[in-house]
Order: sequence, then structure tokens, then C-alpha cells
Amino acid sequence: MNSFTRTFRKYHRRLAIIMCLPLLLTVFTGITYPILGEWLHQDNLAGLILQIHSGSIFGLEAVYPVLNGLGLAGLLVTGMSMTNLFRR
Repeated sequence: MNSFTRTFRKYHRRLAIIMCLPLLLTVFTGITYPILGEWLHQDNLAGLILQIHSGSIFGLEAVYPVLNGLGLAGLLVTGMSMTNLFRR
């Protein structure tokens, strides 16, 4: 294993640890919102879930989606580089 692959594995591991909670929170609230709002008609609880999903409950509505997207893009780049898809 060359040093380039080793470095990407290190970055991928660290980034995965950092992004685990925000991505799990986004996935969980993204799945829960339509269930509460559309199926169970719990509009107040669905509103709270939507605030958590967008980051507005933490005051991060402008930054949270961007950080989630950048973290996921970083995981994709480092993860894809570790596969053999782009080797010659």
C-alpha cells in the first residue's frame, strides 16, 4: 500500500468519525419527518423534526447543510480513491 492510499485512509477514517453524528441525524430526521407529518398528522412534532433536520434549532440553518454536504463529498472522494475503480 503506497503512502497516498494510506493518507486517504487516514483522512477517510477521521472524516467518518466527525461526520457520523450529523449524517445520522440528517438521515433519521429526513425519514421521520414525512412519517410524522403525512402519515400520523403530528404537525407540531413534525415541525420540530424539520427544525432539527435543517439545523435551525441549533442556529446553524445557513451552515449545517453546507457542512453536511462538504463532509459527505469528502467521504465520497476519499472512499472512491480507496477502491480500484480509478486505477490504470
